[in-house]
Amino acid sequence: MSNRKDISVAVVGLGWMGQAHSRSLIRIPTLFPERKFNPILTVCADFDLNRGKQAVEDFGFKRSTTDWNEAVAAPDVDAVWVCAPNMLHIPIIKAASEAGKIVFSEKPIGGKPEQTLEAFNIAKKNKTFTGVGYNYLWAPLVLHAKKMIASGELGDIIHYKGRFFSMYGSDELGLLSWRFKFDQAGYGVSSDILSHSVSLAQFLIGDITEVVGMRQTTIKQRPLPSNNSSHYSRGKKGDPLGEVENEDFASMLCRFKNGATGTFETSRTVVGPESENMFEIYGTKGALKWNHESLNELLYYKKDEILESGFTKILGGDRFDYHGAFVPGQGNSLGTEDLICIEDYSFLNSWVTGVEFKPSFAEALEVVSVQKALIKSWESKSWEMV
Repeated sequence: MSNRKDISVAVVGLGWMGQAHSRSLIRIPTLFPERKFNPILTVCADFDLNRGKQAVEDFGFKRSTTDWNEAVAAPDVDAVWVCAPNMLHIPIIKAASEAGKIVFSEKPIGGKPEQTLEAFNIAKKNKTFTGVGYNYLWAPLVLHAKKMIASGELGDIIHYKGRFFSMYGSDELGLLSWRFKFDQAGYGVSSDILSHSVSLAQFLIGDITEVVGMRQTTIKQRPLPSNNSSHYSRGKKGDPLGEVENEDFASMLCRFKNGATGTFETSRTVVGPESENMFEIYGTKGALKWNHESLNELLYYKKDEILESGFTKILGGDRFDYHGAFVPGQGNSLGTEDLICIEDYSFLNSWVTGVEFKPSFAEALEVVSVQKALIKSWESKSWEMV
């Protein structure tokens, strides 16, 4: 189609998220034939020369650089994906926004709530079109759950339970990477993975008005990394140790604007759940349960007068939004990076068609406003307003 707009992309950081977004952008033309644009992988910025080589040779970027400033300011770039460590988000976003690019940033946008506010203000000043990587919102069955809630199938929502338990930090010999350092990551699980739980709750239920919670650092020291180690490398007993500077665990009680109550838990050191981003939603007429570890299943309980009871399993399939772009039929599964592809397609399609995109930096600010109140409650040990 000759009327498709070419969108030239720079990706900053070719770790997992940078690779995932790059793969997603490559796949968009193969999955969405009715699209109004073509993503063009133009430049990848990463301090690692091997990743730069990989970007060109394996992902098909036109060029690579070790200087992110060069990438985001390039005149042949329209859109910038920010996939660097948390504390680099703000200078990259600032440079890209001031250069007139559209900006998609991985969450949490900086490592502290005040940095997310700074990014929001920068984008607002420059009228930058923005998006944020809360990719779990784009699971077709999560989108279906939102429709069910909005249509009243669950009645009035009275309680929400959110949990994100992950094992990525459960190994005591896992290296002291940037994720565990306050000057590089900012806060720990409250930024890294609780943000996903809160974004899901706000997406599905609405605003959170007050919170109280607690935190814990369960693994207080980790082996120091060497020059050639990666984020997922492992040390050995007897290696020099450094201090973990942010929290491994956080929990929160909350109240929603609509009157519902909520409970949240998150941990990176728990043993058992490996990527358990889940929610349970309880209403006066029914309930829903969803877990990312089984992202193609949604459990639905319908309150009824008949004798049958129990949750019904709804299987993913092409009758749900976006699912059919990847695989036809019922019960055929999607994966995590498919959600990222839906996210990237939706972001660029919104920009090209002039439609507002959510979650933008505004929604990210709503998430960290909850985090800010939670952090305040850690010190006050009392309820705090959002």
